[in-house]
Amino acid sequence: MSRMTYDRSAGLVETARALADGEITSLALVEQALARIEGAQDTLNAFRIVRTEAALAEAAAADARLAAGERAPLLGVPVAVKDDMDVAGEPTAFGCQGEFPAVARDGEAVRRLRAAGAVIVGKTNTCELGQWPFTEGPAFGATRNPWSPEHTPGGSSGGSAAAVAAGLVPAALGSDGAGSVRIPASWTHLVGIKPQRGRISTWPRGESFQGITVNGTLARTVADAALLLDAASGNHDLDPHRPPAVDASAAVGRDPGRLRIALALKPPFTALPARLQPEVRARVVELAEKLGALGHTVEEADPPYGQIGLTFIPRATAGLAERVREAPFPALLDRRTRDAARLGGLLGGVPLRAARRAEAVLHRRIGGFFSSYDVVLAPTTAAPPPRIGAMLKLGGLATDRAMIAACPYAWPWNVLGWPGVNVPAGFVGDGLPVGAQLLGPANSEPLLLSLAAQLEADLRWHEAWPPERVALDSPAA
Repeated sequence: MSRMTYDRSAGLVETARALADGEITSLALVEQALARIEGAQDTLNAFRIVRTEAALAEAAAADARLAAGERAPLLGVPVAVKDDMDVAGEPTAFGCQGEFPAVARDGEAVRRLRAAGAVIVGKTNTCELGQWPFTEGPAFGATRNPWSPEHTPGGSSGGSAAAVAAGLVPAALGSDGAGSVRIPASWTHLVGIKPQRGRISTWPRGESFQGITVNGTLARTVADAALLLDAASGNHDLDPHRPPAVDASAAVGRDPGRLRIALALKPPFTALPARLQPEVRARVVELAEKLGALGHTVEEADPPYGQIGLTFIPRATAGLAERVREAPFPALLDRRTRDAARLGGLLGGVPLRAARRAEAVLHRRIGGFFSSYDVVLAPTTAAPPPRIGAMLKLGGLATDRAMIAACPYAWPWNVLGWPGVNVPAGFVGDGLPVGAQLLGPANSEPLLLSLAAQLEADLRWHEAWPPERVALDSPAA
C-alpha cells in the first residue's frame, strides 16, 4: 500500500478510486474516520449514533471483496446518513427525546448505499422531526458549525453538514423539506443537492411530509455530491414518485453551454417579513457576475410564485401531525412541535387536498418561467448562520419569524418537487459561509450540476477549509 493515512481533503471520488487501486484499505479509512468523529464529538457534536463495531466489520468485509477483485461505486468508502433514515439495527429517533427501538431493515436509500459498497459509519444529528434551520435540542444538545463553533451549521441536516465540512466523512445524506439540505450546505461552505422528488427514495414512506421532503446529498465538491446522488438514487417498488433516471456524475464533466439565468433576489411570498441582508446579497450578486463572465446571460427576474406559501403550510403541518401521531413519547416533544401538529390536524382535510391539487397549477405557471430562462439563481438564505441558542427557546410565532427572516428562499422548490443545488457563495462578517441556489424545472439535475461544476472549476471553493482552531480531527488530518 502506498498510502495508509487518510487525508481529510480526499473527497468521495478520490477515496473510492484509492480503494479500488489498492492505495488504502477500507479498514484504515474507517478507523481514521471513527477517530476523527470521536475527536470532534465533544465540540461539534455531529453524530447521534456512531456505528463503531458494525462499521469496522463492514470495512473488513469490503476489503475482502476488493481483494477478490470486486468493484462497486463506493466499495469500502465511509459515509454518514441523517438520523431520519432507517439503518438496520439502529434506532431512528429523528431528533426526538426518548429511547427508540432498533429498526429491522434499512430504508431504501440506505439499502442502495450499501449495494454501492458504502460503509455507514453513523447517523447524524437533526433537530426534532426536522422542523427548524438549526440542529439543537434536549435530545442531543447542540451541533456546532466547524467554521465557527458559536454558530449553528443550520438544519435540519446540520449534523451531516458539520460532519462533511469538518472532514469527518467525505460525504453524507441529508433530507430537505424546506431547505434542510441546502440551508446547512450554505452555512458550512458545501455543495448540497436537493434532487427531484422521488429521485432518492424515502421508503419506508412513499412520501415524506406530504411529498415536500426529499433525501439529498452533501459534499465538498460537485462531483462528490453527484456520485453520492447516483449511488443513493432509485426506487422501491411501491414508491409513488418514480422520475426518469439521470446520470449525475456524467453531467459534472459536461459543458452546460450558454444559459439564460434569472437572478431572483426577491423573497417569495411569506406572511411574515423577510429581507435579504446586504452582505449576503453582495455575495450572490458576485456569483451572478461570475456566471456572466463565464458566458451566460444573467438578468434579474423573479419566478411567478404568487401565494405559494398557502400550499406549503397545510402540507408541512399535516405531514408533521402524521409524525407526531406516530411518536412513542409525545409528552417529550417540544411545545412548538405539538402546536404545529395541532394546526396540521385542522388543515389535514379540505385545505390539504386543495394544497395538493394546487401543485399542478404551480407547475404550469412557474414552469412557464423556464421558457424564458434555463436556471434560477437565488440566495439560499437571507442571512448568515445564527448563533447557537438563538432560536432554541423561542415560542412558536417568534420561531416562525426568526426562521422566515433567515431562510425565506428555499421552501418553494419543495412544494414544486423540483431540483435545486446549493453552491458556496463566499463568506460574510467574521468568516461565516453563505450560499446560493441553482434552481431548475423537473428532472433538471444534470443541467444544474454541469453549471455548478463549471462554477467550482473557476472558484475552487473546495480548497477552503475551516480554520485550524476548529479542525478537531485526529493527527491524520
